[in-house]
Amino acid sequence: MLADLTGFPPILLQVGTNELLLDDSVRLAKRARDAEVDVILDITAGVPHVFQSFIGQLDEADHALDRAALFITQRLQTP
Repeated sequence: MLADLTGFPPILLQVGTNELLLDDSVRLAKRARDAEVDVILDITAGVPHVFQSFIGQLDEADHALDRAALFITQRLQTP
């Protein structure tokens, strides 16, 4: 939480509203923005910790992994 984030690559943070680390994720996203890092904070309501592992069981997990794939794809495309 105290690291210098200057020069970090793009960051995608995915967190649930029931997540113990929600506040830390919000703080990290703010610190990244302050360091001019390309950051997306994706907050999903009512999901458990590591909800992305429930692919095929939770629609939210499927959508989160689709968003992660889009995030990566968009940043790998050459200008």
